[in-house]
Amino acid sequence: MKLWQKGNAAHQKVDQFTVGSDREYDLLLAAYDCEASSAHAQMLAKIGLLTQKEADLLSTALSQLQEKAINGSLVIEEEFEDMHSKIEHVLTEQLGDLGKKIHTARSRNDQVLVAMHLYLKDELCSIKKTVFQLFDLLMQLAEQHQKGLLPGYTHLQVAMPSSFGMWFSAYAESLIDDVHFLNTAYTLADQNPLGSAAGFGSSFPIDREFTTAQLNFSTLKVNAVAAQMSRGKVEKTTAIALSMVGSTLAKFAMDICLYMGQDFNFISFPDDLTTGSSIMPHKKNPDIFELIRGKCNALQALPTQLTLLTTNLPSGYHRELQLAKGPIIDGIQELKACLDMLLFSLPKIEVTPNITDQKKYDYLFSVDTLNAKVQDGMPFRDAYRELGNAIEAGNYQPNRSVAHTHLGSIGNLGLDAIQKKMDALR
Repeated sequence: MKLWQKGNAAHQKVDQFTVGSDREYDLLLAAYDCEASSAHAQMLAKIGLLTQKEADLLSTALSQLQEKAINGSLVIEEEFEDMHSKIEHVLTEQLGDLGKKIHTARSRNDQVLVAMHLYLKDELCSIKKTVFQLFDLLMQLAEQHQKGLLPGYTHLQVAMPSSFGMWFSAYAESLIDDVHFLNTAYTLADQNPLGSAAGFGSSFPIDREFTTAQLNFSTLKVNAVAAQMSRGKVEKTTAIALSMVGSTLAKFAMDICLYMGQDFNFISFPDDLTTGSSIMPHKKNPDIFELIRGKCNALQALPTQLTLLTTNLPSGYHRELQLAKGPIIDGIQELKACLDMLLFSLPKIEVTPNITDQKKYDYLFSVDTLNAKVQDGMPFRDAYRELGNAIEAGNYQPNRSVAHTHLGSIGNLGLDAIQKKMDALR
């Protein structure tokens, strides 16, 4: 069944090519289509195109279908092009001609738009909630390990003393930036496109403010053409937010992979969180963190993929927009899986004590030694040359006591200030 079909069927090859994987993805969106269809039915009753009894019958049937979609028992068979045709077919089977009235004053264009907006709102809230949980965990680890020194690197060369507290809380604060992007994506998704129909509105006297309130949107995408143009744009904005979180997680996962290496040995995890080698019995591979790194790096390509898909499209609907559905849904599921795995594994991280006591980290403290000379009155450039000559001659003796006091340093992490920044976004 195809909602656009007037008589002759499309060739089977055309059908397979144009439908693609839509049925699979629509199983995740069908509950939202039912929710929006119910609000639409109630609106049709409000303006007199349905009786209230008819609208209630439709809403009841749609609620039952929505429950099936949520619990995974809804099936979209091959004879149906998408969730819209399946849902309308079921309504017609159950309610006769009344089921055929549900499509009055709308198009599949605004149907899929509103379903996607509702889906993205829920998923962005879910991701943000998980990001908050990861933030809290990182802050707990920062508090727990704030005094454990950790070598800091620039250019992968030993540079200056850092700490596990600084490392954990750095990624916690980075997540705050990412939440701003998630909030922006949510703001764009939180605009109701229903009622824009095929992208040019309707001659029916529909009440779009009514469906906006019914579906808990903060506002309406007012212009019907602008509503249609949001397709692809709202997915791309969400992809940018996903990529920002992914960037933070990928860098963190890379640090973990590096720090777990035998040449570093800064951290470790229990055996049940690592994998082995088929021929090297000593190996404890950080596979889960390598996969997080890879998946999140791939997520950073998602905005570009959606940009290339939509970059030269004029206003109005074009079939390419269907291709935005799969990548954004897959990207959301991948990011959620990565966040979940970090929340599962990080509480079991094992931090190596007294790392910087090793002789190979003597030069970590050269800048502190230099700064001490400056504080004693020596001009900085003279102190720099004197210490450089001492290092060159092999006469440098490190002072491993550190006294960093400014806000955001290893001696004053500013965890309360970081916490307040995130609390303002909750």
